[in-house]
Amino acid sequence: MDRRHFLAACGIGAGGMLLPGFAGQAIAAEQLVDPIEAAVKRRLADAGLSAASQGGASYCDVRVGRYLRQFVLTREANVQNVVNTESSGVGVRVIADGAWGFAATNTMTPEAVTEATRLAIAIARANAKSQTAPVQLAPAKGVGEVSWRTPIQRNAMEVPLKEKVDLLLGVNAAAMSAGASFVNSQLFLVNEQKYFASSDGSYIDQDVHRIWAPFTVTAIDKATGKFRSREGLSAPMGLGYEYLAGNAADKVASPNGVISYNKSYDMREDAVAAARQAQEKLKAPSVKPGRYDLVLDPNHLGLTIHESVGHPLELDRVLGYEANYAGTSFATLDKRKERFKYGSDIVNIVADKMQPGSLGAVGYDDEGIKTKRWPLIQDGRLVDYQATRDQAHILGKTESDGCSYADSWSTVQFQRMPNVSLQPGKAKLSLNDMIAGVDNGIYILGRGSFSIDQQRYNAQFGGTLFYEIKNGKITQPIEDVAYQMRTPEFWAACSGICDESDYRLFGSFFDGKGQPSQVSAVSHGSATTRFDGINVINTARSLG
Repeated sequence: MDRRHFLAACGIGAGGMLLPGFAGQAIAAEQLVDPIEAAVKRRLADAGLSAASQGGASYCDVRVGRYLRQFVLTREANVQNVVNTESSGVGVRVIADGAWGFAATNTMTPEAVTEATRLAIAIARANAKSQTAPVQLAPAKGVGEVSWRTPIQRNAMEVPLKEKVDLLLGVNAAAMSAGASFVNSQLFLVNEQKYFASSDGSYIDQDVHRIWAPFTVTAIDKATGKFRSREGLSAPMGLGYEYLAGNAADKVASPNGVISYNKSYDMREDAVAAARQAQEKLKAPSVKPGRYDLVLDPNHLGLTIHESVGHPLELDRVLGYEANYAGTSFATLDKRKERFKYGSDIVNIVADKMQPGSLGAVGYDDEGIKTKRWPLIQDGRLVDYQATRDQAHILGKTESDGCSYADSWSTVQFQRMPNVSLQPGKAKLSLNDMIAGVDNGIYILGRGSFSIDQQRYNAQFGGTLFYEIKNGKITQPIEDVAYQMRTPEFWAACSGICDESDYRLFGSFFDGKGQPSQVSAVSHGSATTRFDGINVINTARSLG
């Protein structure tokens, strides 16, 4: 596509950009690769730390941030929008008189940071008047000057916009040629350049990259008006533009020929398959309600892990801090003490902020804590939660879990979900072997609509693709499937997990939490997993 045709497709002359509320100011694409000089960040951080010490704060951390986003949105042969945004500034958090205070500024001068620090101290002292107990921080030794960068091969922000547009429009054209009635495709790119400094003696420079390439293909039966859609099977990842290479070694084929993806993604291939599968969905019979053994692909199970394990084991949610906005948790503190039976003996779920390629991978969290991996559910038993520096003492811990995050320099960091993943089975077990052992079941791929109650206990999940399993073989596509669950009963029904060769990541690119709401990104790994005797409903049934 040449520049003249690109401008015509975008309709740049016809209207302005629609920017997400959290995105920041619009900038030229070329500015996405401009960093802030290290010396500048150090001067700004030292100004805040010095002002905090002079103002009597017992602790201070300073975050100098430059948050870059590029979103490219297309539909069929048209570019709907291209969004390039930057948000830069400094956030200062202090403890004074035993209470937290926070303030931020987008004026990148030592003088402005000093003023923001003084304001944060004043806010902390005001907060202290109504606080019932002082903040207790878990010890953290300063790490000095260190840096960490997402191990990418190709910086997506440096890839020419034309190449990205050509990719998406090529994907759309391929889907339309394969029988799609409509197709939307997008590219979401994020680069967080974060500099953290604290009165503990840490100066941490990090460069974090994330990418997601979703699409939706829709097929319509013009005779009846019936339509079916199929979402892309990509996972958002903590990788660079190399993720879109579509390497053959990263493709995973199911027994009925559905291709899923691991560490790289062939978007065009998936779109062509989606067009054909959307047409198959139009003709597929509706599921008969009842109990089935479910075989859940990692690109489906990730969402179930996110909602039924990741969120209920956030300590602030357990303690009721999130009750007004996002609910509480059935997994109360007494359940950890009694090692509550959360699932079957083969269920081992870990929290992890280090896994390469994952959305949550960083070297240090937003409190300057070196990231780690730790168990949440061990041999089916609840053993731990997710805790930050000021929460660790509640669990009797002597260190933070390193899972604090803020989505901007202008927002205060708080506890956010790390990567939460189901560990693969220890015995050799392939997807083919798992399906061969199922007499009456359903194989589910991709995410769909879902609902879950305020305590993360009762839930219902749909999907994208559904296939009937009879006597150890996939027989036909079916439709209108959703399964119901109570969290501990569902995980207790886990009877098989494929081995490590089938392990893949799924993720949530825009996970909301907090008031004011913040967005984070988190991955969930698993291998294909079997759950026995799960209640399946028909979503097309009418009570009228």
